[in-house]
Amino acid sequence: MSTKYYLFDGSFGGFLSAVFQSFYRKEWEIVPCTIDELSFSIVFDFVEIEKDREHSERVWNGLKKRLNSEECLDLYRVFLSEDRKAWAILFRLIQRVFKEEGISFKNFGDSDVLYFAQVLKKVHRERHRMKAFIRFKKSEDDLYVSIVEPDFNVLPLIVQFFKNRYADQKWLIYDVKRDYGYLYDMQSVIEVYKMESEHQTTPAVSIDLAQDEELYQLLWKRYFKSTYIEARKNMKLHLRHVPKRYWKYLTEKN
Repeated sequence: MSTKYYLFDGSFGGFLSAVFQSFYRKEWEIVPCTIDELSFSIVFDFVEIEKDREHSERVWNGLKKRLNSEECLDLYRVFLSEDRKAWAILFRLIQRVFKEEGISFKNFGDSDVLYFAQVLKKVHRERHRMKAFIRFKKSEDDLYVSIVEPDFNVLPLIVQFFKNRYADQKWLIYDVKRDYGYLYDMQSVIEVYKMESEHQTTPAVSIDLAQDEELYQLLWKRYFKSTYIEARKNMKLHLRHVPKRYWKYLTEKN
């Protein structure tokens, strides 16, 4: 059986809709990918999959009947890795959940399960780092803004944490790598997108800081400087816990 490419919109709902179509069409050798990735579509056998809420919900509800809640969330977390190999493996694993009895996500002798677990661990680590490394800056209109650029699309996994932690202030966490973010208005969290101009090639993000924000940033930097102990300096260990790719968004590193 030849491999077929299923082109979807990049959303998790679109991905689950593609799984539904796999069973409906009885096609099993599937590579899921986004439409903008496949510039060589003339060469390969492909199908464009429309996101269908009813279809995606049927697949999701079916998974919830066969897996526990944490395993279902792990499927979503691995999808957010945006790892194309992980997407293909995730697609196969979901197929197997419906076709096989008692598939185990702890069977690391299974190459698909092993890679799934490895990617899941990376996503968990990035989620943990984002919780620790996000720094807010107060704008002139009293909105606390944080600009981030995570390796994986982990904002959906951390937004509830910040909603609970900073429930008494308005904030925006914006992912410049993916050009979207979450805005909290002290009532609800709203997903927001940046409107790009036709000729814009790089994300442009600027924040008009509140008058006292620079003072707070200076105090924060002085605090870190005062607690630094030269004799205990271990740059190798420091870089392991705070990789350099995060530094440009950390106030204490600027």
